[in-house]
Amino acid sequence: MTSENISTEEKLQERIKELSCLYQVSSAIREFNGSYEATLNSVTQILKNAWRFPELASVEIKCETYHLSSNLIPLESYSQISVIEISEKEMGFIKVHYPASDLSKAHFLVEEQRLLDKVADEIALFFERQNIKMQEELLKQTAQRNDRLSILGEITAGIAHELNTPLGNILGFAEFIEEKTKELQTKRDAKKILNSAIYSREVVKKLMFFSCDMPQDFKKIEIKPVITQALSLLKPNFKKAHIRFKLHIEDPALKAQVDPIQLTQVFFNLVINAIYYSPENSQIVIDIHNNENFYSIEIADEGKGIAPELKNRIFEPFYTTKPLGEGSGLGLSVVHGIIKSHRGEISIADNHPKGTIFKIKLPLNL
Repeated sequence: MTSENISTEEKLQERIKELSCLYQVSSAIREFNGSYEATLNSVTQILKNAWRFPELASVEIKCETYHLSSNLIPLESYSQISVIEISEKEMGFIKVHYPASDLSKAHFLVEEQRLLDKVADEIALFFERQNIKMQEELLKQTAQRNDRLSILGEITAGIAHELNTPLGNILGFAEFIEEKTKELQTKRDAKKILNSAIYSREVVKKLMFFSCDMPQDFKKIEIKPVITQALSLLKPNFKKAHIRFKLHIEDPALKAQVDPIQLTQVFFNLVINAIYYSPENSQIVIDIHNNENFYSIEIADEGKGIAPELKNRIFEPFYTTKPLGEGSGLGLSVVHGIIKSHRGEISIADNHPKGTIFKIKLPLNL
């Protein structure tokens, strides 16, 4: 029995099945519970039952990273296919197969092809909506993090200014006592005070970096010499940790308006952080590329990665995952402050199969 010689009654029955199929597909998509695979599996079973010969039909769906079928697909088959386009890009397909040993291409109906096209459109819209939701949630989290960091920046700027004066007094008096005293023990104690005050001053300086309250000297310079010089200074760190590095610069003559000292500090902090978390005999990859308006620096390691629940906190001052005494928790917050003062962006991505990628995007001209 072919599409040309089926009865009016069967055509009506097939039409009812198609309408029922569309309703069920829409319901399955509405009931999405976070599992794309479960939703697509439901769609395959619904489609299978909507075709003229459901007992012989096999439905196959491929979309983005998902590829599944309602049942085993025959080695030799005839099929109907509809492409799934998401945001005007071909991202997969839906196929309905009949075994070549039992049926032929003529057993498919034109109405079934139309149904398949409609279901493909429904799946495309479903993925587009979910992608938009994910992007909106990401933007919301980014905005919340930036608001939180902005408030912290204002607080830390105030703390830094308040501490500067008493620290200056402590340093001055400690130096005076160390220089004037004749007692050995007093001289030692004054030295301890002096060292502690110097350390505290460095912490204050980092707080001021984080809050963008440090004087800056922006210059139009070549980026490559800054990076290569920093890597040269870091070679002993790589050697001691038994880690390799690979540098790729898309445009060796790339120039940008930056504070060279602050850019060096950003690079130092991120690379030293990558070295700390990288296992022996692994590789850190530094990739620098650009377009007409921006340039990007990506630093990828092969460490254990950053847990999703920690990603929104790592730029906060004093937050660290390092053991007590091994980190002040200010390194990444300083990086964030400098990048913000350069009107740039910094983000984190997972490095596959393992590790973390820090991504910095900066304007070529301020």
